[in-house]
Amino acid sequence: MLIALGVTGGIGAYKAVEVARGLQKRGHEVVAIMTASATKFVGPVTFEAITRRRVITDQWEPGANADIEHIALASTIDLLLIAPATANIIGKMANGLADDFLSTLYTATRAPVLIAPAMNTHMFEHEAVRRNLETLAARGVRFVDPGEGYLACGWIGKGRLAEPDEIVAAADGFLRPTGTLAGKRVMVTAGPTLEDIDPVRFVGNRSSGRMGFAVAAEAARRGAEVTLVAGPTGVSLPSVADVVRVRGAHEMHRAVMDRAQGMDVVIMAAAVADYAPAVRQPQKVTKDAESLTLVLTRTPDILKELGAVRLKTGAGPLLVGFAAETEDLIARAKAKRARKHVDLIVANDVSRADSGFDVDANQVTLIDEGGAETLPLQSKTMAAAAILDRVQALLRPTAKPVS
Repeated sequence: MLIALGVTGGIGAYKAVEVARGLQKRGHEVVAIMTASATKFVGPVTFEAITRRRVITDQWEPGANADIEHIALASTIDLLLIAPATANIIGKMANGLADDFLSTLYTATRAPVLIAPAMNTHMFEHEAVRRNLETLAARGVRFVDPGEGYLACGWIGKGRLAEPDEIVAAADGFLRPTGTLAGKRVMVTAGPTLEDIDPVRFVGNRSSGRMGFAVAAEAARRGAEVTLVAGPTGVSLPSVADVVRVRGAHEMHRAVMDRAQGMDVVIMAAAVADYAPAVRQPQKVTKDAESLTLVLTRTPDILKELGAVRLKTGAGPLLVGFAAETEDLIARAKAKRARKHVDLIVANDVSRADSGFDVDANQVTLIDEGGAETLPLQSKTMAAAAILDRVQALLRPTAKPVS
């Protein structure tokens, strides 16, 4: 795989040479991009000798724009790795500034991004830097945390660039995650369902589909054949094998039940409406009366039905449900898991402003037969990776379905 290695101006730049060598030893191709400050610490010829590729140091170098090089590279790399990542490049990335080749490459590429911050301890702890890191995390950027110890400035604390072996392992693991899902068929539901009152109005919820889309994208990245059943949402769909668009709960029920028995895993991340209008009015309801009574009826409980089928037949896919709660999160999620006979429940508190519906971050609790594990607030991309790590563990032969 092709990795773009961004090197910025910090004393840790010398370690990036070993990072490049380590990535090559694991079978990756490396193209180095150095900022002007980075060349003050390490010469471009060093990276050129190791990577056997021209090192990119200047966006305005003659010939570099013949193929609009930053765009050409952006569309071909499998990973953008920045090590060391200074406070300066982190600030540029977080705020969309693109004034050199590396920052322009970041804004142009859709490849995953992994950065290894390195800076003075007080800089690393500064509110502006922390906010920039949080912004990048919410967008799905991943990190190799800096180490603690003696820094080049003579201080002792957190900020030293992670060791090359750690960075190489993180990059390689990101591109070739352990416990691959290759050969597995995974169905993911995502987004809301909208239950029509009349041709104009509907009953809905705030789900954007981002969490389910992140899970679908991560499963595809791990080699699974992914079917995504998506409710109405304006968020861009991930690239997966099959997308089924639905509107209401009954449509989603049919789409899932028609396909479930051919799957190895079903992950119900969609916020399916529990109730829908008993009658859909053929024409727009006029605003005549002072009040309006709306009769709602229960919609099919898709997850419960999947669990019941598996319980009855003794066969079927591994089942993952989501529990969006506003109180008694763990207790309610545990009860839902037992009641619906599923293997794993992903619980989250949707009353929080910084987590859950229609934001880029989520804090989830994973509940299975072994207990409950609450993960830190993180991007939905990273939460999806943690969920699928657990799914892979449950798929091992020793794992038993809930009875």
